[in-house]
Amino acid sequence: MSTNEQVKQTAGDIEVLPIAGRIGAEIKGVSLHAELDTHSVSAIREALLQHKVLFFRGQHQLDDAGQEAFARLLGAPVAHPTVPIKQGTDYVLELDSNHGGRADSWHTDVTFVDAYPQASVLRAVVVPLSGGDTVWANTAAAYEHLPAELRNLVDQLWALHSNDYDYAAHRPQVSDSAKQHHREVFASTVYETEHPLVRVHPETGERTLVLGHFAKKILGLSSADSAQLIALLQSHITKLENTVRWRWSAGDVVIWDNRATQHYAINDYGDQHRIVRRVTVDGDIPVSIDGRQSVTRKKQPNAS
Repeated sequence: MSTNEQVKQTAGDIEVLPIAGRIGAEIKGVSLHAELDTHSVSAIREALLQHKVLFFRGQHQLDDAGQEAFARLLGAPVAHPTVPIKQGTDYVLELDSNHGGRADSWHTDVTFVDAYPQASVLRAVVVPLSGGDTVWANTAAAYEHLPAELRNLVDQLWALHSNDYDYAAHRPQVSDSAKQHHREVFASTVYETEHPLVRVHPETGERTLVLGHFAKKILGLSSADSAQLIALLQSHITKLENTVRWRWSAGDVVIWDNRATQHYAINDYGDQHRIVRRVTVDGDIPVSIDGRQSVTRKKQPNAS
C-alpha cells in the first residue's frame, strides 16, 4: 500500500501529493485549525516526516491566534530567542520585506542554539505579484547521496554555529539599515553552539547535515579548510535534485521539518511588499552518530 493511500485511509479526505522527487508534498482536503482531529494531525506529521515540507493552499481561516493554536497541535511553540515577537501575539515572528525581513540565504532556523526548532509553520499574508518564492532543500537526501568517503569524513566532524556571523557576506546585496538591524536586534544576544555536522533524526533515524549560514567554522580545521569544506557540503545540500520551490499566494501555509531541511527566500521582487508570519515548534538537542549532544558554549549580550 502506498504512503498516499495510507494517509487517505487514516485521515479521510486528506490527500498527499508529492511535488519534487526528493522533497515536498502538497496537502489537500484539510482546513488547519486548533480543533483538528487527532487522525488528521497524525497524518500531517507522518507526511511531514516523509516529505520534509508540506504545502497547504488557501488557509484564509487562520489569523495570528489561529496559527499559534494550530502549531500547538504539533508541539510546544517557542518564540525567537532574539527577535521580538509580533505585538499582540505569543510566538509569531513577522518577516516584513519593508523592515528587513528577507531571509535570502540558505539556512536552518535558529541553529545557533542547542535545541533549535523541530518545525516551522509559515503563513503568507502579503505576497508580491511576481517573485518572492521560497526554496527548501532536503538535508537527509543530501547526506544519503554523498560519496561514501565524504560521508565517513563528515560523520566525525563538528561545527560552531552563531548568530554573530558575517551577515552581508551571505547576501549579494544588503542595505546598511539591514546590517544595522542584524547587529542591534538579531545578534543582540550572541550565541555560539557546537553541533555535529551529522545529526541523527530523533523520529526517523535518518542522518541529516547540520549547516547553513549560521555555521561559522568546522572545529579542528583551519579557517581556509573549513570554508572550503562548508562550501562543498552546501553545494551538495542545495543541488536542484534535493530542492523544492513554492510560489506563494496569500493564505498559503507551509510546514517544514527544521531538523531535515534548509530554506532560502528568494529576494527577486524589488520594492514589492511581502509579509510572512512564522511560528516555530520547540525542538530537541541534536545527537551525533556516536551519541554526543550539541552544546551551547556562549550566550551573552552583544557589546558591539
